[in-house]
Amino acid sequence: MQHPRIVRPTFHKGVNYFDVNYHRGQGWYAAHFPPQRRAAVRTAPAEPVAFEASGYYMFHPWAAERIAADLPDIKLVALLRDPVERAYSAWKHEQARGFESASFEDALEWEDERVRPELDRMRREPGYYSDIHRHQAYRGRGEYLDQLTRYTALMSREQLHVMYSEDFFGDPVGEFAGLCAFLGIDPPQTLDARRYNARPSASMPSAARARLQQHFASRQGALEAFVGRPAPWPAGE
Repeated sequence: MQHPRIVRPTFHKGVNYFDVNYHRGQGWYAAHFPPQRRAAVRTAPAEPVAFEASGYYMFHPWAAERIAADLPDIKLVALLRDPVERAYSAWKHEQARGFESASFEDALEWEDERVRPELDRMRREPGYYSDIHRHQAYRGRGEYLDQLTRYTALMSREQLHVMYSEDFFGDPVGEFAGLCAFLGIDPPQTLDARRYNARPSASMPSAARARLQQHFASRQGALEAFVGRPAPWPAGE
């Protein structure tokens, strides 16, 4: 949003069109961005580059197909976090927002039986919306390779830029420069990198951590091969 050539949606960075608002149509989606002429004036003499950031696009079973059909030349950016830490952070977030009442251990135990029937219905009924699928898939949303290959099965691998959150937090200027190179734009002269949405809390229960580490350990090698570099989080056991 700080880049002079980047044009963000008018109201908020996540439009959630290709997942939960697709029935509203392309006109509704386009209305979330400033008119092309106004955007061109703002970024002149360079051409504007529009973006939005909707995290549920990675996990929604229909988003990749819809994006590939409607925006076949799009450039995609995926920001991946340690899936073990991501699961616990998501649980805290959903509990604070009222979407979760179970303990973290119970939420992991019940995840498959809660989420799988909802996913099956979403696949049968493309317009069906599920709070459970969106807000209670803590382990499933960390299975990144399944989600990324859903996109590369429909679009070129060269259209996808994968970043690790830990690398970005450690070197925001360098990682953002790499992103700008992918987008074909010059990096900004200055970058004010701040951290948002940090929520202090008790540490993750050790049994839950061990369970998640074991689950993701067998998947990490294939993910690293797909991304092309090691992940900056523990490989687990």
